[in-house]
Amino acid sequence: MEIQRKIYQHLLRWKEEPNGKKALLIEGARRVGKSTIAEKFAKEQYKSYILVDFNLASRNVRDNFENLNQLDVFFQNLSLEYNVRLYPRESLIIFDEIQKFPRAREAIKYLVSDGRYDYIETGSLISIKENVHTITIPSEERKLKMYPVDFEEFLWAMGEELLAEHIRSCCKEGKAPEQKTHAKAMRLFREYMLVGGMPQSIVSYIEGFPLLQSSEQSCFRKACPRSMTGVLPGSPYTTADLISHFH
Repeated sequence: MEIQRKIYQHLLRWKEEPNGKKALLIEGARRVGKSTIAEKFAKEQYKSYILVDFNLASRNVRDNFENLNQLDVFFQNLSLEYNVRLYPRESLIIFDEIQKFPRAREAIKYLVSDGRYDYIETGSLISIKENVHTITIPSEERKLKMYPVDFEEFLWAMGEELLAEHIRSCCKEGKAPEQKTHAKAMRLFREYMLVGGMPQSIVSYIEGFPLLQSSEQSCFRKACPRSMTGVLPGSPYTTADLISHFH
């Protein structure tokens, strides 16, 4: 299953506003879904795309960055290496785990200036800041931070879109939801706090814990039973507290 992420709307705006004049760097902690959202965006918004994962990139791919003074050769080699046809202004090139090969990030200046294709880079937050002392950071780059799944996105994944809308509405109007609705929201919030915001963990939870051992499943269900409907005695959480977890 796919988790709907709010960052997708930011990607759409980036595609329309700079119109090829800026690359997009998606930075964030490991496992928050950077590569997944970049590839989903590529599949849905472009005629073709190439994903260069620098964890796996061949020597040919890395050596190809010596051809930046011959971009026709550069793009031809990239297209042949990944067996993907590139279309001017209709194709996206993704540099995944860019911190593993800073030379590719430096090349963004020349690639964007060429104007044929769009570019998205993804990188882990700490490593990407450490591995730049030998390169010139391109000004032709827009940064976008990606965070773990927030509570509203968690509700969407759980099929609770109407509840998410209701919580927003209550907070906007400054009123509390009725007791049963509040109890349901609190149960889901406790599930969210236990599962965490990593997309893979949420998918595993929704699909039945395939990544957990049977003993772990038992402990998790005891800690967070789906049948729980009451609010914890003395719970300090209010509707405003819940909305604070909607990024």
